[in-house]
Amino acid sequence: MKVKIVNHSKHELPAYSTELSAGMDIRANLDAPVVMKNMERKLIPTGLFIELPQGYEAQIRPRSGLALKRGISVLNTPGTIDADYRGEVGIILINLSGGDVVIEDGERICQMIISKHETISWEAVESLNETERGAGGFGHTGHK
Repeated sequence: MKVKIVNHSKHELPAYSTELSAGMDIRANLDAPVVMKNMERKLIPTGLFIELPQGYEAQIRPRSGLALKRGISVLNTPGTIDADYRGEVGIILINLSGGDVVIEDGERICQMIISKHETISWEAVESLNETERGAGGFGHTGHK
C-alpha cells in the first residue's frame, strides 16, 4: 500500500527497523533540544504530513526502549491520526522518569502503525443477546 507523505523535516521518511516490524520509527524534528522535566508533557513536532486512504488510521505508540531506559512515553496512547487530517504529525510525549530528560533532534520518539478500520452505524435495540460472561467486567471471565 502506498501512502502520500510530505516531509518537511531534516530526517529520512519513517521506516521499519526490521523486515518484520509492525511499527515505523518516527523522529523528532527540532531546532534545539527539548528538556522535559519529571511529569511534564510536550508536543514534539515531526515535520511530517500524511494523506491516508479512507478506512485507514495511523496509530502512534510508545517505543519500548525509550520507555524502559528513559521513562518517556506517548501520553494518549495509542494516538489516532484520522484519514482526513492534513496537519503536521505531532507527538505528545510525557516524562515519567524521576528527573529531566532531553529529547534531541532526529531522535526516534515513537512508532507509527497504519491500521485498517471499519466505520459502523448503530442499531438501537431493547436488549442484547445473552452470553456466558454476561455483564461481568474486569477479572470476571471465570478463569483462575
